[in-house]
Amino acid sequence: MRKLKESRALSFAVIAVIYIIATVAGMATYKALGFDWWLSLLVADAVATVVTFIFSLIFGNASVYDPYWSVQPPVIVMAFAFGKDLTALGVLLIVAITFWAVRLTANWAYTFGNLTHQDWRYTMLSEKTGAFYPIINFVGIHMVPTLVVYGCTLPAVYAIRQGLSLNVGSLGFICLAVASATMQGIADIQMHKYQKNRTTKFIRVGLWKYSRHPNYLGEILMWWGVALAVVLAEPSAWYLVAGAVANTVLFLAVSIPMADGKQSKKEGFAEYKKQTRMLLPIKK
Repeated sequence: MRKLKESRALSFAVIAVIYIIATVAGMATYKALGFDWWLSLLVADAVATVVTFIFSLIFGNASVYDPYWSVQPPVIVMAFAFGKDLTALGVLLIVAITFWAVRLTANWAYTFGNLTHQDWRYTMLSEKTGAFYPIINFVGIHMVPTLVVYGCTLPAVYAIRQGLSLNVGSLGFICLAVASATMQGIADIQMHKYQKNRTTKFIRVGLWKYSRHPNYLGEILMWWGVALAVVLAEPSAWYLVAGAVANTVLFLAVSIPMADGKQSKKEGFAEYKKQTRMLLPIKK
């Protein structure tokens, strides 16, 4: 087991097998259920997450779940698109989500070492919560993100199933989604370059000169773009923005405070925080 976890190639192979098993389990669950499509999808998504969680316990590494965030949405939208006569809106939503997913998954693959490496946030939570960590692991690290991204993906699935038509407003927000995913990619590349040759305690170049979290900003805007593109195509489905709202809250209440908390241990963070806005480079 130790040699397997230390091998980068074998670790990639293991992750791939885990996600194939999770996908098969999720699809089998969906087909077996007779609920409304959105509820069957929710249960199937939860089952796939449980499978991933079980393997994270087997390998003693919660980061087994990390690719789930970017792998889940394209699998879902493509499964619902299979065999359907897609409208222009449906096609563009699939393109936008797939572009986002490929870029984000590629970034994960670039930073993935092997199965001995676990995200620092999970290790910190384990140290802080002690005996309660298994619950935190299942609920906070696995299930909550799954539910958030499920909510973010739901508008696209709805548009595909309903055959909604494209309009100018929808096209504009799809462009926002693609632009936001592109911004994330640029921000990640700039961060990788900075990490290879650190000359300052804080990154102050490119997009990071104007925002402490341009990658998170891109993630937030990406899903607002998807949600609003669908709502503008069918205003009565306004409730589908719930996923984008939940995603925004997740980053504002959890991801950003944790990242800033880690950075705050460095000397000069107070000044850096004062000079660089959290998300949007807008002065008070």
